[in-house]
Amino acid sequence: MESITKNRQPQDVLRAMVTRAYGADAVPDGEGWCEELGQGWFNVAYRIRLRDGRQVVLKIAPPAGVEVMTYERDLMANEVHALTLVRERTTVPVPAVHHHDTSHDLCDADWFFMEYVDAENLGVVRAELPPEQRRGYTEALGAVNRELNRIPGDHFGPLRSGSPERTWRQVFMGILEEVLQDGERRQVDIGRDYDLVRTLIEERADCLDEVTDPVFVEWDLWDGNVMIRDGAIVGIIDHERALYGDPLMESGFAPTELAAFGDPGPFLRGYGKAPLTPAERERRRLYNLHLMLIMVIETVFRGFAAPAHFDWTRARLDEVLAGFDPPR
Repeated sequence: MESITKNRQPQDVLRAMVTRAYGADAVPDGEGWCEELGQGWFNVAYRIRLRDGRQVVLKIAPPAGVEVMTYERDLMANEVHALTLVRERTTVPVPAVHHHDTSHDLCDADWFFMEYVDAENLGVVRAELPPEQRRGYTEALGAVNRELNRIPGDHFGPLRSGSPERTWRQVFMGILEEVLQDGERRQVDIGRDYDLVRTLIEERADCLDEVTDPVFVEWDLWDGNVMIRDGAIVGIIDHERALYGDPLMESGFAPTELAAFGDPGPFLRGYGKAPLTPAERERRRLYNLHLMLIMVIETVFRGFAAPAHFDWTRARLDEVLAGFDPPR
């Protein structure tokens, strides 16, 4: 996906990054040693072949002068922290981080090198798979997600900072407000008056009080961030949006309240989750509202040229808003 947040760098800068991370002896020469990985929507990522033949991945954060959404600031540091946390606390396969650089002397943003996962991207090949195999991967993803959600946190909110005194209701309402303010600042059409959406959210916020134990939430764990090989999930990538929160915020639960995202059954079976209670369904509707607000508003921030993506996300946002009960 093309986005103005992708901070592409010339080959001499990429070679300098390799030198810093792996040493001068690892710097590749000749042709064909660098390939941009095009599946990502936010950071630019390169597959790089080192001189000894090893393949690694380089990710570079957005350019300093590009405005991002409030929650997207400092995401690269969050991803590096999340990768370390997952490797230390779970058996979930994630790439090892080799080098993380925050100096901004080689380019105007953070960057890091990590292990290359030699596998297929489930989001790319899913349509080619038989239905039974697709369901099997989704079920396996549910089990992976359950293990991630077993990592406890000591606060709600960003992984690297937060107050244990703040409730999930306070934190999530703040998260939603930041998204709404981003949309207002860029005058994004969300199909409703922003203050009316705020009222809708406030009227339903009581359901958030049920969440009292913060856990690791991947949030962005969809097919495009799943690597598969020989019938198994062998890698989970793109952990930049992880936080401590409510497991129901995971994207795998989105279809329970939004049919456009498919059948929730295989994910729920893999996760081991019983049917959602009324309070859980209300929370999931709020999480779908959060998700669709982001998907609509980010199209403006990222400069997506194709109107089809905005039109699809706006239609889904309309569905979410229409799915709420009449105001109490």
